Amino acid sequence: MSESGHSQPGMFVPGRRRRRRRGDRDVGPPGQNLSGPSRDREYLPRERRDGSEDPPGPVIQKTPIILAKPPGERAKPSSNAPPPGVPALDKPIMLMKARDDGSKPGVPVEAGAQPSGSVLSKVEREGQRPTQPVYQIQNRGMGASASSSALDPMVGQSKLLPPEKMKHGIKLVDDQMNWCDSAMEYLRDQTDMLVVGVIGLQGAGKSTVMSLLSANTPDDDQRSYVFRAQSQEIKERGGNQSTGIDFFITQERVIFLDTQPILSPSILDHLINNDRKLPPEYNLPHMYVEIQSLQIAAFLFTVCHVVIVVQDWFTDINLYRFLQTAEMLKPSTPSASHDSTGSSGGDDGAEYYPHIVFLQNKTRRDDFSPRNVKNMHLVVDKLMAHSHLKYKGTLSMLDCNIFPGLGRDYVGTEVNLFLLPLQENDGDDSLMKAGPGTYPLFSLLPGYKGHPSFSTMVSKLRSQILAMPRCQLSHTILTEKNWFHYAARIWDGVKKSSALSEYSRLLC
Repeated sequence: MSESGHSQPGMFVPGRRRRRRRGDRDVGPPGQNLSGPSRDREYLPRERRDGSEDPPGPVIQKTPIILAKPPGERAKPSSNAPPPGVPALDKPIMLMKARDDGSKPGVPVEAGAQPSGSVLSKVEREGQRPTQPVYQIQNRGMGASASSSALDPMVGQSKLLPPEKMKHGIKLVDDQMNWCDSAMEYLRDQTDMLVVGVIGLQGAGKSTVMSLLSANTPDDDQRSYVFRAQSQEIKERGGNQSTGIDFFITQERVIFLDTQPILSPSILDHLINNDRKLPPEYNLPHMYVEIQSLQIAAFLFTVCHVVIVVQDWFTDINLYRFLQTAEMLKPSTPSASHDSTGSSGGDDGAEYYPHIVFLQNKTRRDDFSPRNVKNMHLVVDKLMAHSHLKYKGTLSMLDCNIFPGLGRDYVGTEVNLFLLPLQENDGDDSLMKAGPGTYPLFSLLPGYKGHPSFSTMVSKLRSQILAMPRCQLSHTILTEKNWFHYAARIWDGVKKSSALSEYSRLLC
């Protein structure tokens, strides 16, 4: 200030205002452009409430922010406008502040900044007057990302969508006998499921049977099957198509497990010729192949409701010895109390055992004669008499009307045995090769081959398999995802089983 008491130009005097001259421009803080209603405001230091002046120095002023809607969104004047002199009230807008933003109670929300978590009602966005207040639902103990995903309708809809439909089988256990997690994305949190596994010797038709039971029909090309069958080249060189365990689940929530052949000579030849390193606990390749087969069979006996044993001729006594050995070495798992009775009528304690079905694949016309069918049932019943596996009482060929007029008392003890004939393209000319006069009755019925068609038999087998009882696999009810984790633990326990290690030591 000069000595004459007048202020020098360009200086602000605390507590005083300078007159505004016409043509003068508003001067504000550096970098601030004033426009609109804020042009009439002066940026002068405020006086304290006690009358003292602020200390000299730079004064930081907050930029005023005025809440105003754009002209296009303002409500049009209506006929019931308020009387003159009364300010018009705009539509009410409720701003609800989240509790976790660190502000102290009693401090008003800063103007122009909409608090996080504030919700505007749908009627306000559509230009209507709300009739009820809007409330905010807060997820306590969850972060901002969780609350935003909870309010996102797309996230909620994605949780309700069904899993993707499978077109081909995927690996559950690879060729190195390691567990795979790729099947988890196809499973749901529901308990109504059926698990069907298959075992059999090489070339018996396991993959073809499982494909026909799951998603394919006999008219489809075998190259489009969900479980790839043996090609002609693999058949000619005596190789195997399946390795490890393959997984497929249908829209009816039936899980099918296709496995590599048990006691496979092609797998043994591959180990010997390719100099693959064996685990240190196995000395000979043939011993490793047998232990692998026992591990797969013991795993299926623990995690499946139904296990199908496929044979292409009747019968191999070594196959039944293998089944009894796998039953002996399976992990001990508890079952439900109502499922404690075995197939032979005795009490097998709290141990779980699946239903087992013997499938005779590629059977000839003579095998469908009532006498041969009866002998097959008697042989299987004698060989499985001391087994706890549920091998009878849940599947019947006589109930499928395959043998019309044949009573159930003719067979005597009926086991879970089903006969599947050759496909039509494999055995259509079997009667023609026999020569005229060999079967005079069949010559009058050219369309009859001694059994129903292949597609009819596959349909009857599928209906029988899907109608099998879905017993409880453990002492608790498992969902599909829980079954997956349960099966992973069982497979890890089978690979580290002390009983299998002791058995392999005895084979040396």
